[in-house]
Amino acid sequence: MDGSKSESRNPGGVRPLVADYLLEFTYKRSLGPVIGNFFSGLREQLIYGARTPSGRVIVPPTEYDPDTGEAVVEHVLVGDAGRVETWSWVAAPLACHPLPHPFAWALIRLDGADTSLFHAVDIGARESMKTGMRVKARWRAERIGTIRDLECFVPEWFR
Repeated sequence: MDGSKSESRNPGGVRPLVADYLLEFTYKRSLGPVIGNFFSGLREQLIYGARTPSGRVIVPPTEYDPDTGEAVVEHVLVGDAGRVETWSWVAAPLACHPLPHPFAWALIRLDGADTSLFHAVDIGARESMKTGMRVKARWRAERIGTIRDLECFVPEWFR
């Protein structure tokens, strides 16, 4: 060995195996009855949760109760408004964010749900954002059955 810097980072002198590999999923995944119903509902400006055997309503829905592993027993329509449980301010949004201006990410407990939905709140100023405040869904004009059909939430007083 010649004592180069690369040798000092690799003291055993073993060269790592390097191979190009392309990971692809050349199929489309079906959503199934639970998540499929949730996304179909969003297209119609409706939010569905899933009721577990113990009676809890989970939003967004899961196919199985996260506490027991039992299958959910029914789809439940919940409200498109609720309370902010916690939040974090985004002062400089990235291109991949749902809003091009400052906003809050929040956990929102929708009316009729026992769990929280993570989504954006468009409120204008950090000082206006509060834990416990009521927010309502703002829907996209053109909806296709994805989470982005629910553009964001806005304060109920912001109509």
